Amino acid sequence: MRWETAHEEAYSVLRVHLDPGEEVAGEAGAMLLTRGDVEARATAGGIKGALARALGGGESPFFNLYRARGASEVWLAPPLPGQISYLPLGSGGYILTRGAYLGHWGQVEFHVAWRGASGLLAHGHFLLLKASGSGGIWLSAFGAIDEVQVPAGERVLVDNFHFVAVADDARYAVKPFAGIKTALLGGEGLVVEVEGPARLLVQTRQALALAALLSPFLEGKL
Repeated sequence: MRWETAHEEAYSVLRVHLDPGEEVAGEAGAMLLTRGDVEARATAGGIKGALARALGGGESPFFNLYRARGASEVWLAPPLPGQISYLPLGSGGYILTRGAYLGHWGQVEFHVAWRGASGLLAHGHFLLLKASGSGGIWLSAFGAIDEVQVPAGERVLVDNFHFVAVADDARYAVKPFAGIKTALLGGEGLVVEVEGPARLLVQTRQALALAALLSPFLEGKL
């Protein structure tokens, strides 16, 4: 298997090249095209994994599994314009934000990651998705993806809508920004506090702000 991304940081497309017998999984609705002899089937990957993706990741409970019968290609496209990032699994897993999952290969398990009742204020973001196992996962974001290396002893705060992923061995918590009053009146809402050492991924745009900008033009038209 080999893969590459095209149209980086704007309208990214993931292109996966498969040899006979190899498999790759993609988020439901992400398939752009297949080339060659490819068998596709929908799977839940187990009840627990399906519930985790639906509740924690905001994803469909099903994903599509593509198996190559001959030399083949599978192209996956995320729903929003932005960058695609690859995270290898094996030495550890990752905590993902809602909607970040694009696809994976290998033996990947999904679980719900819970980080406190304060997340109930986050428009469904109080449950995050944990991916672990062997193989690797592809993530998509709105805008570019910045990787932040948080050194030991340092803490950073990330707006919950800009948070993409963090290594699962990192210490993190979801909390109101500077207290409940500031969170409600200051426009920042919730943040994810990450304590180093940690590998953190953030996105440079967030879909909620775009939806708010577009909503006056869409009222009564949908």
